[in-house]
Amino acid sequence: MKKLPPHEAQVVMAHAEFICQVVELSQNRERRGDFETLLRIALENGWERLVAAIRRIVAGERELRNLQLDLEDRIIAEAILRGIQDPTTLPDPSQRPDPSLAAPGLAGMIVAARRGNTEALKLISDMAEQMSRVGGPMARLASVIRPLINGERDAARLCRNLDQKSEQVVLGILQELKSLELN
Repeated sequence: MKKLPPHEAQVVMAHAEFICQVVELSQNRERRGDFETLLRIALENGWERLVAAIRRIVAGERELRNLQLDLEDRIIAEAILRGIQDPTTLPDPSQRPDPSLAAPGLAGMIVAARRGNTEALKLISDMAEQMSRVGGPMARLASVIRPLINGERDAARLCRNLDQKSEQVVLGILQELKSLELN
C-alpha cells in the first residue's frame, strides 16, 4: 500500500475490507448483485455521499474534487480509486490498525478541531462514537477525545481507567499535541 500520512493510513486500514470489496465487486459483472448489496448496506449506515461517489468512480469519474466529500469519505474514495487503477495499492483487510499510527492522526484532528475545522471535529466525533459502540478499552479511549479537544493535557487525569495499550495511545497523542500546538 502507498505510504499515506498517519491519519489517512488509519482511515484506510479501518475500512480496508470495505475498500477491497468495492474494488473487487465493482469490476466483476457477475457479482453485480453483491456490489449493490454492499452499497445498500453502506447507505443504511449513513454513507450517502460516499455511495454516490463510489457510483461515479465505478462509472469512470476520476476527478474527486467534484464529489463534495467529508475528509473520511474522501480518504476512502481515494483508496477505492487507487485500487481500481492499481490493485497493488489496496490495503490488506486482514491487517489491523497499528495503535502507534493512531496518535499522530488523532492529534492532528484534535488540533484542527480546536482551531475550528468543523470537518475535523465531525470526523473525530464520528470516530469516537464508533469507538464507544465497540465498548471496553475502545470506549474508554473514546471518552478522552472530548477532553483533549477541550484542551485537557493532564496525562494522569486522561489515562485514569485506561488499559496499558490505550494509555500508550493517549500518551502518544499528548506527545504529538505538544509538537503540533507549538506550530
